Amino acid sequence: MRFPGPGAAVKLAIGSTQPWRLYWSDLWRFRELFFFLAWRDVLVRYKQTALGVAWAVLRPALTMAVFTLVFGHLARLPSGGAPYPLLVFAAMLPWQFFATAFADAGNSLVNNTGMLSKVYFPRMVLPVSAALAGVVDFLIGIALLLVLMLACGVTPGIRLLAIVPYFALTLLAAVGAGLWISALNIQYRDFRFVVPFVVQMGFFLSPVGYDSAVVPDALYPLYALNPMVGVIEGFRWAILGDPYPIHGGSLLASACAVLLVLSTGIRYFRRTERIFADVA
Repeated sequence: MRFPGPGAAVKLAIGSTQPWRLYWSDLWRFRELFFFLAWRDVLVRYKQTALGVAWAVLRPALTMAVFTLVFGHLARLPSGGAPYPLLVFAAMLPWQFFATAFADAGNSLVNNTGMLSKVYFPRMVLPVSAALAGVVDFLIGIALLLVLMLACGVTPGIRLLAIVPYFALTLLAAVGAGLWISALNIQYRDFRFVVPFVVQMGFFLSPVGYDSAVVPDALYPLYALNPMVGVIEGFRWAILGDPYPIHGGSLLASACAVLLVLSTGIRYFRRTERIFADVA
């Protein structure tokens, strides 16, 4: 008679599934792990870099400068009466966070394969904590935004608080997409090539360096299905105020797209979670 080795029982326990109610209670029980893993990712990101967290300022600032030069001065795209640097930076804030959080969440399982086969915890902790690590960069970007607003003669108003729900929508979009890619990436390593491609395509399909008013009316309903369209327009409305009107239809379409991606991402992640320890 053959007896299973000591690793067999461990793998079974690690890869086992739970009912939804118990799973959510486990996520709450491991809530401190979200913070510690997110903080670890922040420290690792800037470890052994000469400029450290200054990169959180330089990346959006340099991108804003290039876009202002190319689209604002050379191409002379319309800005709706708003300062073009502020128009671009208002879009760079949510986009930079989404792109970083989505990429980090998508690679979180592959980057932590050692944890998957050694100890039990809800695997959803890894992509969510990886997405949360980008909050530090986002807060640094907010501080730079306030300085830029004053430099452009735009006074921050009460409307600026609307950034909070729009940021929450951005976080949910990054988590939902990250759950999909992380689960696929752990099974099919080809998907590590998909993440940079999706980020690059999303960058051009989102109104980051230009005003969404340049999109033809006939294509706008399809264009608004991109979750970041409504989010970026919401950020610009909250920051710029009246010079930049908000489109209720784009916000509704973005919110519906985010909820769809998040709900399906959670279900797919839970369905494949039991095999993570076997294929890691």
